[in-house]
Amino acid sequence: MEAVWIGIDVSQEWLDVAIWPGAARCRVANEAEAVVAVAARLQTLNPRAVVLEATGGAEVLAASELHAAGLPVAVVNPRQVREFARSLGALGKTDRKDALVLAQFAQAAESNGRLTLLRLVDEAELELQALVGRRRQLMGMLVAETNRRLRAPKRVRKSIVQHIKALKRAVAEVEQELKQTLANAPAQQAKATLLSAVPGVGPHLSFTLLAELPELGQLGRRQIASLVGVAPHPWDSGKFKGRRTIWGGRAHVRTMLYMAALSAVRHNPPLRSHYQALLARGKAKKLALVACMRKLLITLNAILRDAAPWNPNHLAFQHSR
Repeated sequence: MEAVWIGIDVSQEWLDVAIWPGAARCRVANEAEAVVAVAARLQTLNPRAVVLEATGGAEVLAASELHAAGLPVAVVNPRQVREFARSLGALGKTDRKDALVLAQFAQAAESNGRLTLLRLVDEAELELQALVGRRRQLMGMLVAETNRRLRAPKRVRKSIVQHIKALKRAVAEVEQELKQTLANAPAQQAKATLLSAVPGVGPHLSFTLLAELPELGQLGRRQIASLVGVAPHPWDSGKFKGRRTIWGGRAHVRTMLYMAALSAVRHNPPLRSHYQALLARGKAKKLALVACMRKLLITLNAILRDAAPWNPNHLAFQHSR
């Protein structure tokens, strides 16, 4: 049987399904019953991969049902798919065209080992993801209200102060629920213990890594750095040697990693030495800090990979794989 790849363009109401190679397409409602029926039809094709874009939550039902049916499912970054479409000369955009481009992207990415398939997620991980996301929302509102208080007229300042107090209580409650969720999940608690033992890694980074970077400890150092977006990408052509830059990846994880690196270059002796060595070589502070972010991430990846407690030598052997 010829290998096939499936692309599914997701909207709130519809799923547009395309099969590649070929041009077979269909549209079904984005509802549980319809998705189950589509999954049964796709099982007969034995696809190499079924690819959907991350669309802010509209893809969750379809991805979950297809994965539960035993199909190899991947949820991918829309930006990558759009750039792939441009490379094909597909400048127009419709749901049917997008589904076909997704199927072609699935073939290219899977053939080059660049497609990460969904894995089974336990209940504790889902709860951690929801709680970490909720804490981030509350912190965003807290920062916004704090900034408003500085400029607010006296008549509305009292209301803002009351809201700030309520938000702080809500953040504290979510953080307590995060701790309780970990306490009820021995596997996740063991990982959190290993991570938090590293100087510079606080509970909020541990929560974020467990919830939003479950691949930590399962990938190689280059893969994990690229996934987070701290791997430098070359920009060379002929004799021109451009600056290496980082981009893409998981922004929320990278933000928390940045805050941790600020602390680690002061309190983590190996990272502090690495940071100071980079500065002594004339590297800009920001570039040196990004390098420390990458080294910290790779070290944490090695610790979970080996299930070994922190010791300074991790920075020495982290490149062994």
